[in-house]
Formats: sequence, C-alpha cells, structure tokens
Amino acid sequence: MIHGATEDLVTVRDWLRWAVSRFNEAGLHYGHGTTNAWDEAVWIVLATLHLPRDTLDPWLDARLTVSERQALLDRLQRRVLHRLPAAYLLQEAWLGEFRFHVDPRVIVPRSYFAELLEDGFEPWIADADAVGSALDLCTGSGCLAILMAHRFANARIDAIDISAEALEVARRNVADYGLAGRVFPIESDLFAAVKKARYDLIICNPPYVTSAAMADLPAEYRHEPALALAAGDDGLDIVRRILAEAARHLKPGGVLAIEVGHNQDLVNAAFPDLPAVWLDTPNAEGKVFLLTREELPAARGNARR
Repeated sequence: MIHGATEDLVTVRDWLRWAVSRFNEAGLHYGHGTTNAWDEAVWIVLATLHLPRDTLDPWLDARLTVSERQALLDRLQRRVLHRLPAAYLLQEAWLGEFRFHVDPRVIVPRSYFAELLEDGFEPWIADADAVGSALDLCTGSGCLAILMAHRFANARIDAIDISAEALEVARRNVADYGLAGRVFPIESDLFAAVKKARYDLIICNPPYVTSAAMADLPAEYRHEPALALAAGDDGLDIVRRILAEAARHLKPGGVLAIEVGHNQDLVNAAFPDLPAVWLDTPNAEGKVFLLTREELPAARGNARR
C-alpha cells in the first residue's frame, strides 16, 4: 500500500526524483541497459506506466492513479531490496531499436556486436546480400541472431546455446520477430550438433568472466546464469575451444568474430601469434576480435595453458 514517505509522490517527476534518491542511497550497480541511476529510473517508470521509452518531457507533470503508484512502488522496491536488474523486472532489453524478452534464464543483452552489425561487418563482409549462412554461437536470448537476420537478408541463421532454458527464451524472441523460418535455435555444446555445417560468418559473445571477477560480481550480476558468464581463471576457456574448432565450420574466406569485453590483454597474452584484428565501435575499443578462416590454423595450439 502507498503510505509514509511515498504518499505525497503524485507526479512522474515526483517518482523519478524519489527513485534516483533511493537508488543512490542503496548504492545500486548498473550495466544491464543503463549506466546510472537517472536512466534506470526513467526506464522503470516509463515501462511501468506503459509509456514510450524515448519520450519523457510530456509526462513529467502527469498525475498517477493509485494503482499506477502502487505498481511503481512495488517495482522500485524490488530493484532496491533484491538488486534485481531492471531488465528482469520489466522483462525487456533493448539493442538499438530492437526490443527483446529477457528473464533470469538468460543474461541481459549488452553486446558490442549490435553496433558492428549495423554496418554488416564491412569491409570484412563485402556484400551483406551474399551471406547465405551465419551462426550466432552462445546465443542466449537470440538477440544477435535476430539482428543478423535483419542485416543479412538472404542468410539462414543458426543460433546455438548449451542451455535449453536459454533457448526457450530465444525461440520466443525469434517468434516475436516472425523469423522462425530463418533463425534456428539449436541446443549444442558449441559446434557439437552442427558438425557438417559451414558458415560465411560466425559471431560469438561467449562466457568470458575470469574467476577473480566472478568472485567480485555485484549482486545485480549474480541474478544472471553463471553458465553464461564464468569461463575459468583467465576467462578464455570457451574462446580456446572456439579457436580450435571454428575453421572446420567456416567456408573459404569466412569470418569469425568473438567478443571478450575487457580481456584484450588476456587474449594477446594467451595467443601471442594470433593475427587478430581488434574492432572498434562508436562506444568502445578493442572488445571484439576478428579472424578469417585462413588465419585460424595459426592459432591452434598456441594458447598458453
């Protein structure tokens, strides 16, 4: 029930101020779609009130009904008390203009691949229309596979994940975008279920959190499945396997791109002879590396174990 310190919160502006104050007081962590208390509060308030996510000013002085105020209070308290990421509270995540269903069966999408796919991986992919097959490895919610389907109009997209629960979410998102005939979620431990498949492009946002970083994760990140985060002492357990196996699943001239977050130095140390090209996006540098099929054999066996 609305009571005490919240009974005087009547307008959208009131609730935004109160939410930011509570978030700051609680020392919340961000990174699941926003980077600060204000953006997080705006997202939760607008979504709860079923208002457009990109329009705030017209609603700031709008008065809320009692039921709207109660719904807001419940969500904001869950965000503070349980440290539940806003994306899970709202069951939505955004990559650019694309909205995806998410819940604790999958990590919250936050990949740099979304920016890279806007340009279709030019110049490494010379003609987006010529891409006939592509793979999103470790697909999670299926978000990147869906972005690939929109960018590569003639491609069949396989979307692989080891988690059956994650693939349930991916299938829902694929269906929501009407792509069931082009995007195919597949349960597999990396390439195990697609032994004969060959692709023009493979992208992967694998687990890459180091053991030390896993031990220090804020509470918000502990709501995400550890299977989708943890990757051994140096965060490269999955990357090693992908580099060892990917050449067999790429067509001649095919491209492999792997996202490793802040682990560029770890990759360079583990694979000193790897001729990787590190890609920059408008918002980040050196989070994704790229190799052609022909460059992959040189990486085999070079990892320092």
